[in-house]
Amino acid sequence: MPEAPEEQWRTYDEFAAGIATYRLPNADLTGRDLTVRLDDGPELALRFDDAEHVTLNGTKEPYDAVAIREDVFFVNLPLGSVEGEALTVVFSATTHRALAVKSVIGAEDVEGVPRVSQTFWAGTTDAGTPSGPVPGPSRDLIGKRNVYRYSPNHLYEHVYISSQRYAWQCIEGVQRGHGDMDLSTVWKFADGLYLFCFREFRIAVASVWLHDLGYALRTTGVFLGITGDGRSEHSRAGGHIYPLGSVDYPDAQPV
Repeated sequence: MPEAPEEQWRTYDEFAAGIATYRLPNADLTGRDLTVRLDDGPELALRFDDAEHVTLNGTKEPYDAVAIREDVFFVNLPLGSVEGEALTVVFSATTHRALAVKSVIGAEDVEGVPRVSQTFWAGTTDAGTPSGPVPGPSRDLIGKRNVYRYSPNHLYEHVYISSQRYAWQCIEGVQRGHGDMDLSTVWKFADGLYLFCFREFRIAVASVWLHDLGYALRTTGVFLGITGDGRSEHSRAGGHIYPLGSVDYPDAQPV
């Protein structure tokens, strides 16, 4: 299929509309107090005031949470106190391991650099003694090919090329016929649970996902980007994962 002309390339808010249709339901963390200590990063004191608001280090912010598994939570804070920034925290109530991703929209476009940047930290919570492996970068997805269904009108294919890149194409939806090779980051959080993040070149958007490639084959995510009319916007997302297969690279391995 020929590459879509630049004038036909869809904006972030156009392709994101409805992409949370198959997202797992929100979890209510009201009354939970949690301190997350990030390696070489900030300490996060979280007090969940109700189902939609959390006090982060003394500042009240909006949040949404999803129970990925019974003991693992995906929490996103579309920071209201800072324009164009978001903080995503994943933590386990069993192992007391955590990770965090900060997404930031840059002040201006820079040629050859995604407009939205991301910073990653591993950490622990104060809820108990940490156990199990420390979350960190993983090469486990290299060579895998999956299809992701987010709604009746959102179907995408991902091919994980290396530890720094993935390829995608839209099979069904407003981006049908569009595809690209973008920057990506994969961290393993626990058995079968992988943090997957991408940063696009053509569109000012980045995402944070937690893939459950174990028994559930579900994914939960969020986007931060710039809309067609120049506003920063946060969007929720989620859906089903359909593995298509994988390949093992011979001889030299990809970066």
